[in-house]
Amino acid sequence: MSMTIKSELFLDRAAIPVGCTEDGEDRSPALAWAVVPKGTVEFALIVDDPDAPAPEPWVHWVLAKIPASAAGLAAGYRELSTPGDSPAGLVQGLNTWGTVGYRGPAPPPGHGTHHYHFKLFALDEALDVPQGVDKHTLLEAISGHVLGRAELVGTYQR
Repeated sequence: MSMTIKSELFLDRAAIPVGCTEDGEDRSPALAWAVVPKGTVEFALIVDDPDAPAPEPWVHWVLAKIPASAAGLAAGYRELSTPGDSPAGLVQGLNTWGTVGYRGPAPPPGHGTHHYHFKLFALDEALDVPQGVDKHTLLEAISGHVLGRAELVGTYQR
């Protein structure tokens, strides 16, 4: 059985609630994962939108240094903030807006359904990455250290 990631707010390939988008409170959904590979030291998470009208997928959230003891993340992360019950040492990275933290779905009106990929990586070593790390730097840092991967896809359209 492979690692899984899910949200209590939406099913895989289903609509993300408005409260988790720019049209609502713009707060991250709660996430939970299971079937973690043996030897996992920490997790990293990248949320992006490959349907965005841009040369690369639009990055909504980058997280690193999530402890192996975490079975998920509470709801409520926002741009430049973390909930009080966030795991100690958590690193939030740079999104495509050029800010640090979660920014929810905000596709151009009339652009159709966009798909938001919540990609979780189980890692065999602790990362040495700073607050504000970008997606490409994080992907370089985890290269060769991924024990398992899980993905949840949510959709949204305006």
